[in-house]
Amino acid sequence: MAELILDGSDLVLKLSTLEKMEGVHGDIRVPLSSVQSIAIVEDVIHAVHGLKMPGSRIPGVFAMGTFMSRNNTIFAIVHHQNKRGVQVRLQGAKYDALIVGVEEPEKLMKTLGF
Repeated sequence: MAELILDGSDLVLKLSTLEKMEGVHGDIRVPLSSVQSIAIVEDVIHAVHGLKMPGSRIPGVFAMGTFMSRNNTIFAIVHHQNKRGVQVRLQGAKYDALIVGVEEPEKLMKTLGF
């Protein structure tokens, strides 16, 4: 399962080997200075919008990879069992947001200091 961790002055989205294949991407590292906000998302699968470019997706079931819309580029890792998750809004990074399905988003936010 993907996990968001702090590594020095960076926020890192660590992916499993399978997630790297499904999302067609490696781990993502962004400076903490790029993080604008982190918010809990109650219906995380429906927070993923846009055209899959590249990645894997079955709408309403799972979403893994890069998703582009007119105004945003996001990277999502949401498994079918994830009902809730977090959205990390970024500025000055490759992605405008990271959307990650997690079992306990409150615990994650506390661990990250948000």
